[in-house]
Amino acid sequence: MKNKYSNCFLLLKLLMWISISTIQAQQTVNGTIEGTVLLTDGAPGAFATIRVNGIKKGIAADRNGHFILSNLKPGNHELQVSMIGYESVRQTIEVTHDKPSQFTTHLKASNTQLNEVVVTGQYEPQSLKKSVYNVRVIDSERIRLRAAVNVMGVLNNELGFRFSNDLTLGTTDVQLMGMSGRNVKILLDGLPMVDRGDTRESLNQIDINSIERIEIVEGPMSVSYGSDALAGVINIITKKPGTEQLGVSARIQEETANKEYNLLTNQGLHIQNVGVTWQKKGWNGSAGVTNNTFGGWQGQSPGRAKDWLPKDQLFGHGKVGYHTETVNIYYRLDALKEDLLSQGTENVNTHQARDQKYITYRYVHQMQGDWKLSERLQLNGQASYTDYQRRTQTTILNLTTGQRTLSLGEGEQDLSKFASQTYRATASYKISSSISLQPGIDINLDAASGARILGSPTINDYAVFVSSTLNPTSRISIRPGLRFVKNSVYDAPPAIPSLNTKFALTSNLDLRLAYARGFRSPALRELYFNFFDASHSIRGNPTLKAENSNSFNGSLAWQVSTKFKSTLGFFYNDFNNLISYGIDPSDPRISMNINIDKFKTTGFTLENVVGWKDIQATVGFSYIGRYNNLLATPDTVTYAGGRLTSFMWSPEVNTNLTYTLKKIDTKFSIFYKYSGKKPSYLATANADGQVSATLTEIAPFHWADFTITKTITKYLTLTTGVKNLFNITRLANTSPDTGSAHSSSGPAPVSYGRSYFMGLSFQWYKQ
Repeated sequence: MKNKYSNCFLLLKLLMWISISTIQAQQTVNGTIEGTVLLTDGAPGAFATIRVNGIKKGIAADRNGHFILSNLKPGNHELQVSMIGYESVRQTIEVTHDKPSQFTTHLKASNTQLNEVVVTGQYEPQSLKKSVYNVRVIDSERIRLRAAVNVMGVLNNELGFRFSNDLTLGTTDVQLMGMSGRNVKILLDGLPMVDRGDTRESLNQIDINSIERIEIVEGPMSVSYGSDALAGVINIITKKPGTEQLGVSARIQEETANKEYNLLTNQGLHIQNVGVTWQKKGWNGSAGVTNNTFGGWQGQSPGRAKDWLPKDQLFGHGKVGYHTETVNIYYRLDALKEDLLSQGTENVNTHQARDQKYITYRYVHQMQGDWKLSERLQLNGQASYTDYQRRTQTTILNLTTGQRTLSLGEGEQDLSKFASQTYRATASYKISSSISLQPGIDINLDAASGARILGSPTINDYAVFVSSTLNPTSRISIRPGLRFVKNSVYDAPPAIPSLNTKFALTSNLDLRLAYARGFRSPALRELYFNFFDASHSIRGNPTLKAENSNSFNGSLAWQVSTKFKSTLGFFYNDFNNLISYGIDPSDPRISMNINIDKFKTTGFTLENVVGWKDIQATVGFSYIGRYNNLLATPDTVTYAGGRLTSFMWSPEVNTNLTYTLKKIDTKFSIFYKYSGKKPSYLATANADGQVSATLTEIAPFHWADFTITKTITKYLTLTTGVKNLFNITRLANTSPDTGSAHSSSGPAPVSYGRSYFMGLSFQWYKQ
């Protein structure tokens, strides 16, 4: 019995010894890395991301750049340190179990964005170099350096972009590569924005403070994005949560309107913004509010009237989402209230003035989700609902008594409503390492109503599309695509095809060639929207035909290193039944939407991106031609100047230059663009129906902005400078009108002149 208990006691001691040894072994087998991330000037790399390659382990540095990685197996581990605006660093470090391994690295500021990751039109996020599309990216740093108050202030010095202003309505339209805004698709996080008229008002109805970057794809994207994408796509991508647990940001900026300014009052431009982000255990949320107040600009207008209308914009957004390693889903609301005030001049006889107020409400709801089922299969779903309303409120003000009464004239009390629903789903499936497939469905439901809308029309567009990426070799990418459309009003072609290709001619030289067929059915605003007031006479045209196009484009990109890239691009677009403004045959005083039989644009661009030491520069040139549609009937047209020219050409030159003075942590930036003269032919007809052509031109002009950005403390940044250095306000125009039904006759308005600004930005993050 004694031996029995003795043996049990020995067995118990053996088990205890094994357990203790195992625990001690587990405690000593793992090691630790203690490190510090610094910038080249010795400042801490606050909130830099540190990852251990090969294992799912990472951490963010604290505000002092310090971090600790624990529970690492002994041996060599490769660390990757990254931080927005700085070049990533990879370094191998040995981990032992007896003492913590020490690690210190310095991050260099990134001088180029040549390896920017893009998402527009891609199966999954990928670098610019790998994309089959020629994509331009305007990142958050460039937006910050521009000190822009709206998207137009960011795009106005980009190649191929031209803006036209309607001073009566206070709206701005955009042209891209010679094509009007109605052929440019504006996306917010990949979902379409809704506009009341043919002008792309939505570009300046997006909170600039919520934008992370802007991606621009030139050329038709009809297969992927459908109607309105004949000229290209502008995808405005909002900010997403980073590694921070809690973040607070704020911005104020004061700007003059030429020489007019009063602090925080109705003269000049005033911006206030505050935002907050939060995330924990996969959940994340953000919210922000921005108020933009523009007091207008008197200019050459008499009395109470102003050349540039006062505008007050109140933006708000909220977002809530949840993500894991395989699922990411979120809901976002963007809201806008915009007030435009047009003050009339005083009638000296009645001492009364007619004032018009344009009130806009826009609510954009969107739900998006990604689900990674496996390494091969990924699903994406998007849904959005836009409620857009614009009210015209006209009053008569008695300047003697101060009493206001409502005006009962035609179109002076009006409410127009536009509702749009978008449902989109795609699946990305990797059949093999060289073949990927992406089928999808796209549903767009549009409705409109109001006193200026003929009836309560709707247009529904249902589409199924499929595209594939084929990589027969490591140097060749081929992406064919087809879109099948069922439109509730118009007969679409049996299939809309596209073909994009990319050839890596050498390790530094890439050739992209593409063809696409375009189809765009007329929008509700073009068919049924009638707009009559004291300055506008526009009638919708329910008999419009759908637009069709054939487009060819390509580019040759030469990237020597991460410091230099040169891209030569070229394009040719041939349109049938392009929708534009013309004269109502029944009343020459009224403009209406008509189909132009033929319209073409062609040209080339050359863009060079250079990063050298503390200098980052972009230098570009473009030469764009627009087809003279009068040549469609040359026998019936007379031209005093001789033979009509097939294409009317216009050059552009732009330069973006930033110099960083690291000793005082300050950036100096100059943004310059030369826009050449814009020629066109004006057609007029006599009583016998004989058409004659007159050459008209809008004068060329130079535009330049200069900014200084200075980091004051870890959380505060000061930005100041001058916009419109050459003090451009109006351009000489030999045409009796500026070529748009929304434009007044005479000189073409560009800006309210040279302005001076100063702003403060605040950012605080808790990891």
